[in-house]
Amino acid sequence: MEFQKLIEERYSVRNFKQEHLPQEVINTIIAAGHKAPTGCNYQPQRILVLNTDEDTQKLKGCTKCHFNAPAAMLVCHNKDESWVRRYDGALSSQVDAAIVATHMMLAAHDIGVGCCWVMHFDPAAMRETFRIPENIEPVALLVMGYPEENAKPLELHFQSRPIDEVVFYGEFNK
Repeated sequence: MEFQKLIEERYSVRNFKQEHLPQEVINTIIAAGHKAPTGCNYQPQRILVLNTDEDTQKLKGCTKCHFNAPAAMLVCHNKDESWVRRYDGALSSQVDAAIVATHMMLAAHDIGVGCCWVMHFDPAAMRETFRIPENIEPVALLVMGYPEENAKPLELHFQSRPIDEVVFYGEFNK
C-alpha cells in the first residue's frame, strides 16, 4: 500500500473476528518492528506475542481495553540495554519501543490486520501474569486481529487540532 494512503486509512480497530493470526502474519508484523530505528541501534525492544485463547483470556485480567481481540503484542523495553542521554540521563528505550510499536501497527494495517494501541493496562498485573522481568517495562499493548465487517473508526478519529496549534517554526510562541 502507498504510505500516504496507509496512514490516512489506518484507524484503531475495536471489533475483531474471533480468528487467531497465522504465524506468517505475526512474523510479518514483528519483522516491521525489528526494522524500526532505535537509539544507537541498541534494539532494547522486547515483544511478547499473545495469540492463543489462554493468553488472551489472561490478558483480560490486565486490561479492560482488550476488545476481545484474538491476538495481542505487548511491546516492552529493556531498561538495561537503553542508550542514555548524557545530559540528563534520559533513556531512549521507551521511545524506541514506541517507534517499534508504530512500525508494527502500520505493518499490520498494510496486510489487513486491525490493531488498536492500548496504554490502559495494569503494568503490575501484566508483569505478574506474563512473568515479565523487572528490567523489562511494558510500553504499549497492540490488540489485533482481522477486523469485523462492521468495524469502523470512532468519530474522534476524524478530528484533528489545527496544524498551527501543534507545529511551530524557530521557537515556541504562545
